[in-house]
Amino acid sequence: MNPFVQLFLLLFASYVTGSIPTSIIMGKIVNGIDIREHGSGNAGSTNVFRVLGWKPALIVIVIDIFKGWLPAAVYATSLLQGLPVKDVGIVQILCGFAAVLGHTYTLFAGFKGGKGVGTLGGMLLALFPVAVPLCLCVFVFVLIKTGYVSLGSIFASVSLPIFLFILPPLELANPPQLSLLIFSLLVPWFIIFTHRGNLSRLRSGDENRFEKAMIFKK
Repeated sequence: MNPFVQLFLLLFASYVTGSIPTSIIMGKIVNGIDIREHGSGNAGSTNVFRVLGWKPALIVIVIDIFKGWLPAAVYATSLLQGLPVKDVGIVQILCGFAAVLGHTYTLFAGFKGGKGVGTLGGMLLALFPVAVPLCLCVFVFVLIKTGYVSLGSIFASVSLPIFLFILPPLELANPPQLSLLIFSLLVPWFIIFTHRGNLSRLRSGDENRFEKAMIFKK
């Protein structure tokens, strides 16, 4: 098979994997509802938590993370053979991002999906296994301090390229490939774009806040 045809099929498989509408399926199974018609209207794990509770939300976030991890970690490194690309990171980025696009614009639900944070997190975990857990710590810290999931997601994405620059000189991680380093600089822009509605609500004071997450609140 022509390697470029193989790459196209690989990207399409990644997109379809990301398109599995986990939260919508969970809403149908648990309560017989379209999760997009309840809560914030977003087809993501945060809204599942808000409407259905933490157990369904946990299942959704785990599957969403796996949807991003699988194409970047397995499809890109094991299924593609013969393509003249020296930097495998480029293929990993393409496959992972195809999965994120699938989650955000799902093929199976009228191209209206979630914001892609969980799926992007799975992709990033495959690409940056040391930096991403640190980004998760940033997310948790911001969530505990502010109660805003959206703000935690934005700060975590901004911290990714910072960690990639800091960790190698400290000998805590290998220097990333140039393609991955450049990609890390684009991640915050994608997260900010997908959360533009949340930012508007933050400015107006209308953003939903998880008070229970603010465990140190007086």
